[in-house]
Amino acid sequence: MIVDAHVHLHPDRLAEAIRRWFDAHAWDIQYRSGVDEAVRTLVEGGVARLVALPYVHKPGLARALNDFTLDVSRCHPEVLPCCTVFPGEDGEEQILEEALSGPFRGVKIHSHVMRIAPDDPRLDAVWRASARFRKPVVIHCGPEPALAGYGVDPRAVSGADRLQRALDRHPDAVAIVPHLGFDDTAKFEQMLASHPNLHLDTTMVIGAYFERQPDLDILRRHPDRILYGTDFPNIPYAWDRELKALRALRLPARDEQQILSGNALRLFGP
Repeated sequence: MIVDAHVHLHPDRLAEAIRRWFDAHAWDIQYRSGVDEAVRTLVEGGVARLVALPYVHKPGLARALNDFTLDVSRCHPEVLPCCTVFPGEDGEEQILEEALSGPFRGVKIHSHVMRIAPDDPRLDAVWRASARFRKPVVIHCGPEPALAGYGVDPRAVSGADRLQRALDRHPDAVAIVPHLGFDDTAKFEQMLASHPNLHLDTTMVIGAYFERQPDLDILRRHPDRILYGTDFPNIPYAWDRELKALRALRLPARDEQQILSGNALRLFGP
């Protein structure tokens, strides 16, 4: 069984705006279709569950995007919906309460896009909600990609040290750091021993697309703490590039299955 724990399914207008941003600041997105086709591409490729991770760049948008994501999951039972919130916005705690007490499986936070560090007090409500509902916060807080287009120095709002301070304050919160926390992977790995609710995902850093790669033996050392993810459809290559790379590592069968589905199902549910 395969669970893609890092997928972005956004309304057409928002998806197009995201693609324009990537065109200007990052890479050429290969997949430019709508939500239905995006889901179909992964399902037909053998992906049984997709964790949908919406995110917003300013206050006032979270409720509508959460509603959209929930509607997608109702139309496509393979989709496991997560919610989002803009930290510090009016009604933040109510948004989280309504979402996480219901069908949403976790919360998506993007430190670069939201220009907020993991230990910023404005995120305390998110960490508290995670601890209360035992649902994960998927927080992009690794320093890369350090792109100027974010309008903030990504390294100023990212890093293992800042996440550690947040989790020290909220030890019962559950966190998933995408992209193996690149390029702070070694520090994030060190945190795994002291923070049992911390996990990483493989998104975009195991397929040798970038010139630099993290130490992929981390998958051998911590198969119970790592999830497979793709960033689909906002990627510049075939959707299964990282799946093939993971399988090429020839991990023990049980370890590969934990990474491909077991860990995600434990954290997000079936």
